[in-house]
Amino acid sequence: MQITEIFRSIQGESSFAGLPCIFVRLTGCNLRCSWCDTEYSFTGGQKMSLDQVWHEVQRFSPVKLVEITGGEPMLQKNEVIPLMRRLLASGYQVLLETSGERPLAEVPREAIKIVDVKCPGSGEAGSFDLDNLQALVPHDEVKFVISHRQDYEFACDFIREHGLEKLAGNLIFSPAFRQDAEGIRDSSNCLLDPRQLADWILEDGLPVRLGLQIHKFIWQPETRGV
Repeated sequence: MQITEIFRSIQGESSFAGLPCIFVRLTGCNLRCSWCDTEYSFTGGQKMSLDQVWHEVQRFSPVKLVEITGGEPMLQKNEVIPLMRRLLASGYQVLLETSGERPLAEVPREAIKIVDVKCPGSGEAGSFDLDNLQALVPHDEVKFVISHRQDYEFACDFIREHGLEKLAGNLIFSPAFRQDAEGIRDSSNCLLDPRQLADWILEDGLPVRLGLQIHKFIWQPETRGV
């Protein structure tokens, strides 16, 4: 499989935020979100066998939480699914970060899918494959990256229309981060003020989690490999 990087850091997003985690970042993505913070993963990387990836992950023992991310990891489904199965069989907890644009039915049930449904502000609204709603299980998570009120309304409508709170264990609203953010480590780098987003969530009484990319508050937001 084509790999951009494998590293250990603090998980910055999802309900697992704050936990030590091993990241396996695959190369390649077929979407071009306006706020994407990992454009460096679109091309390049290095070819690695399943065994090579496995041994690299083991170097970071005793951490047993692994996130497979990208880019879009499901573009390399034929390699990623065997990797997930091997990790799960060896006692790792596996997170899969995906846009949901590619079919998810073959993802092992034990893996926790973190599905990023694209809002209009991303420039990729409509890319989510609705058939993937049937692949969600109660421990999965669905995330909406929100950059303005239109995105917020889109996310609310999507949740209501599809009864999403009954399909996934966590629904996450996360303010989008500026692509050119660097240096300063605070919420001024967010395209939408987190406090504004919190106010909307409270006003509407939504059953969602407000998510912040905490790695961008721990390290400079332009830092890679965190």
